[in-house]
Amino acid sequence: MNFNSKTVLKITGLSFRQVDYWDRTHFIKPSVSEASGYGSVRLYSFTDLIQLKVAKTLMDKGISLQKIRKALTYLKKHMPEIEKPLSELKFLTDGETIFVITKDQKVIIDTLKSGQLVFSIAIGNIVEDLKGEVVALQKEKKYSVTVKGKKYEVVLHPDTEDGGYWIECPSLPGCSSQGDTIEEALEMIKDSIEGHLKIVQEKKKVKKAS
Repeated sequence: MNFNSKTVLKITGLSFRQVDYWDRTHFIKPSVSEASGYGSVRLYSFTDLIQLKVAKTLMDKGISLQKIRKALTYLKKHMPEIEKPLSELKFLTDGETIFVITKDQKVIIDTLKSGQLVFSIAIGNIVEDLKGEVVALQKEKKYSVTVKGKKYEVVLHPDTEDGGYWIECPSLPGCSSQGDTIEEALEMIKDSIEGHLKIVQEKKKVKKAS
């Protein structure tokens, strides 16, 4: 799956200003598709989500963005085989420095050379939490709408790439629509259902006439 900026904000709890700034300053960039001008869309991968969430967690623990950048610079220099440290390594922090647990559990790297261990950043838990958020986001929702006095069941699907929602009416094959919000999608599907019914009626008239 790929995720647009709006979906990323919802899942990670970051602000648009943060995500935009991190992209423009090459801190964490979207690996699927970068913004290339007005109207273009950033698309992030699940690995990008992990990096964003880990960075946010470190900042929530009191680590500044400047310190995170410094720690990543250190890791890229001394552990070049690790392409994306924020999604591949285990971090610990005391709010002052960032420690990294290596493959040798007895070896802990202090990336900023100060502080004492207090708590850890469990990336495994972050990954599982993100997976849960993605599954919940993908989950379709059922609604009912009334068109010309008759109720129709419709199914709403979130669109994680383009944003908004697409919606369908299972009882009327091929009848679907979309909207930026749930409310808009529900109104749009009503119009689609009405249009679908008109076409069906016209076809019946033509068939009778012939």
